[in-house]
Amino acid sequence: MDKSKINRLLEDLKNPDEKIRNQATQELWRIWFYQKGVYGLELLQQAQTLLQTGQIAQAEALLTELINDQPDFAEAWNRRAILYYTIREYKKAIEDCKIVIKLNPVHFGALHGLGLCYAAIGDYRAAIQAFRQALEIQPYSLVNQRLILECTARLN
Repeated sequence: MDKSKINRLLEDLKNPDEKIRNQATQELWRIWFYQKGVYGLELLQQAQTLLQTGQIAQAEALLTELINDQPDFAEAWNRRAILYYTIREYKKAIEDCKIVIKLNPVHFGALHGLGLCYAAIGDYRAAIQAFRQALEIQPYSLVNQRLILECTARLN
């Protein structure tokens, strides 16, 4: 991955112009999905189709096989984390999100997902921390701002 291009896109996420931010967001997702070329992208798409059609076990098996074959493919881990979140396997999703973030520390999607998982299990402090980390990358993210407020309100 071209570090200077990634850094420019990350700076664009902080731009006051919404159009520039949206273009940067889309380009980062494209880069992440294409990390392993068409091969990786096609397998991610197959897994998504399986998930959307309710074939959870097959989607999980496909993503796990892809992860075993390409353990540095952050988006494969992220897609499996989403699958686990969808079926309420929050602890498994948390573990996969942590691996995504280790592989790609600026993966705002995984940080957001990590926050969602922590909120789902009632660990609001950890959720707030994850949403704040995501906000450092995407400061204009209204959803993360709202989730921080919601989690803060739930603290005892």
